[in-house]
Amino acid sequence: MSKKIEFLVACPTGIHIKPLTILVNEANRYMSDCSMAYNNSTVDLKSIMGTLALGVPANGRVKITIDGNDEQAAFDGIVRVLKEQDLM
Repeated sequence: MSKKIEFLVACPTGIHIKPLTILVNEANRYMSDCSMAYNNSTVDLKSIMGTLALGVPANGRVKITIDGNDEQAAFDGIVRVLKEQDLM
């Protein structure tokens, strides 16, 4: 069963390159499929170009979905990064 994270972006500048790079690197640590959705577009969370292209602003509603054998570890790691980077 997949794990889902839904949140409003707390960072006043939206999701920009520095925290996004850390988030993508964290997602790439896991075998699970990780996706990020914003404004009716869904991209692979493991792709820096795809996630950056979403252009998520401050207060944008984002949904991250994680599905795979290590989804709990991926969920925990991704939530940790989101909090550390003040994205949620």
